[in-house]
Amino acid sequence: MAGIGFSLKKLFSKRGIGQLCRAYAYAGIICAGPMILGVILLVGIAWIARFGGMSGHDRELLNCMLTYSLLISLTFTSWFNMATTRYLSDMLYEEKPDKIMPSFYGSLSIILVFGAVVYGIFLHFSGVRFSYQVMCLWFSLVLMVVWMEMIYLTAVKDFKGIVTGFAVSLTAGFLLALIFVLIGWVTIESLMLAVIVAYGIMMTWFYKMLLDYFPRGKGSKYTFLRWFDRYRSLAFTGGFLNIGLFAHLVIMYFGPLAVQVEGLFYGAPTHDVPALCAYFSLLITTVNFVTSVEVRFYPRYRNYYSLFNDKGSIKDIRQAEDEMLTVLHQEMGAMSFKQLLCSLLFIVIGSIVLYSLPLGFTDLSMAIFRYLCIGYGLYAISNSLMLILLYFEDYTGALLGTFGFALVSVSATIWQILHSPTSYYGLGFSLGALVFFVIVWLRLEWFTKRLAHFLLSRSAAPPKSETGLFALLCNHLDARDQKAEEKEIEYWNRRAEKENKRYETQ
Repeated sequence: MAGIGFSLKKLFSKRGIGQLCRAYAYAGIICAGPMILGVILLVGIAWIARFGGMSGHDRELLNCMLTYSLLISLTFTSWFNMATTRYLSDMLYEEKPDKIMPSFYGSLSIILVFGAVVYGIFLHFSGVRFSYQVMCLWFSLVLMVVWMEMIYLTAVKDFKGIVTGFAVSLTAGFLLALIFVLIGWVTIESLMLAVIVAYGIMMTWFYKMLLDYFPRGKGSKYTFLRWFDRYRSLAFTGGFLNIGLFAHLVIMYFGPLAVQVEGLFYGAPTHDVPALCAYFSLLITTVNFVTSVEVRFYPRYRNYYSLFNDKGSIKDIRQAEDEMLTVLHQEMGAMSFKQLLCSLLFIVIGSIVLYSLPLGFTDLSMAIFRYLCIGYGLYAISNSLMLILLYFEDYTGALLGTFGFALVSVSATIWQILHSPTSYYGLGFSLGALVFFVIVWLRLEWFTKRLAHFLLSRSAAPPKSETGLFALLCNHLDARDQKAEEKEIEYWNRRAEKENKRYETQ
């Protein structure tokens, strides 16, 4: 699954401003597409709602419904994305593409069931009308499918198709919302329907891309669960990363800045709007990682590992390792400098521009914005270092980093809303990101000094027998599916016998 940036390299080799902008647009959508689209839809639908004359209360409730559904869907899929990605990577490496689509169906069947139950319970007691509950649940389930499709599409590397899918779905959603405004049907249900249609088109588009690329496949839909036993730390890494990144937003709904919109739907506009604006400061690192770091680092990484497979000499291996780590340090240093510069520009220019925009910025909002710019900048650098740890299969280091990030971000934010003045809000998340950076940086320095040792001592063979929790769950689900298939075959056989007897009687 590595080397997306290397695959984008040919786009950056073309000359011209237009081609360069096109390449960066592809990279941005591939790396941060889900969040970018989510932000655009939130802002765009809010503008359409205001333009259509929707009341302030309904606009706030609509924003909460969209935000809650986005966070719920990302939370559930985050526990699956890394382990599933590893399974997908292994199947591609072993040249078993027929096992990929069954794992897609199996992972969705689990995520959708658990997501529907948990979010459905919350919505049942949320205190909003039933039609709103249905819309929220429908939207979140569609989102879960889209996020899982994005994981599998990283293997396809059809960047043009992915970007086109984003553009078509986004345009369709906005056009439908504008049509509702023109015909005078501007309600929470209508605008939620427009958003659901947008993501529904994207879901269908991406599913068609997957079917065009991967065979439909046969066999067990739950074999991928065994990878959760083999690489359990990957599942927790994805979950902790999501908690560290988004938990501080949810915690603010219980603090002094919280506003009860309706029932269990809360918001914190004084914190949420600065967070939304500060988030964009990390995009430069997210895009730079695949357009610069991977493009230079990945070929040397591949050459280093191939020397072990091809029985290279010790001299060649050491030279390749030195070259790889030199390039890595150069690129990570340059990337960190760019992020630092970008964060400073956001803080300086944002302090001037954001006051002039109709976003309701106050002195408190600006203080939170500055802290979060620092936090998101540190997170972007730390996340890139964590991805390098995953390149080297240091899953323990990645887990330690994300766990420290989640623990400190959550605990520091809770401490802030209980004891700290509101002017320091956002600092808790920044402290979590700083801890994340220190852990993964120290771990990467320590691990790369012992790289050959870890590579040679690693076991390449999977365990002969698997008795872990997820292996047992896989066996249970496979047995259930087999019984269901046998019953279905038996049903159709009995039906065929009845038809034959009826034909013979006639």
